[in-house]
Amino acid sequence: MISTRSPAQSGLTRLALALALALGLAAIVPALAAPPSDADINRLLSASRAQSMLDTMLPQMEAMQRQQFQQVAEQRQLDDAGKAQLQRIEQRSNETIRKALSWQQLRPMYVELYKKTFSKEDVLAMAEFYESPAGQSLLDKTPALMQDVMVAIQAKLQPLFVDLQKDLNAIVNEETAPAAAPAPAKK
Repeated sequence: MISTRSPAQSGLTRLALALALALGLAAIVPALAAPPSDADINRLLSASRAQSMLDTMLPQMEAMQRQQFQQVAEQRQLDDAGKAQLQRIEQRSNETIRKALSWQQLRPMYVELYKKTFSKEDVLAMAEFYESPAGQSLLDKTPALMQDVMVAIQAKLQPLFVDLQKDLNAIVNEETAPAAAPAPAKK
């Protein structure tokens, strides 16, 4: 069959088809990048053990804070009343942190941030991974890995801190050294 269309009509037909295809794809893309539902995100948070990770992080934060309070007590050579006051401040601080970082406070924040950051497909894929044996193995081994990473980083930084301490001591000694007598003026 011989086409009776002119080249201009064929071009318009192709343009119309291309436009229809583009509009069709534009309608599909938002459906593909649909936001995750609260249920999708809750599935991911459960599979990734987000709450238990938070629960194990809080005692570590409290231990670091306890060390800081002990250092303050040692540096200031507090009497018993000062130590008791510092202990009350530490307890109040722990209560505030525990309340602010409780799962009931943070879960809604997680949900909103995950919705803003990930698509439904992302969230479902991550949930499926964390529900898999490989994902569970990752979750089981991550705390030990992070502990090893922290030890390795501390070992790497220790020589740097020694050098930094030497530099700081040199700077402090320069500032506290008596000023040298001015050189005699040349004639």
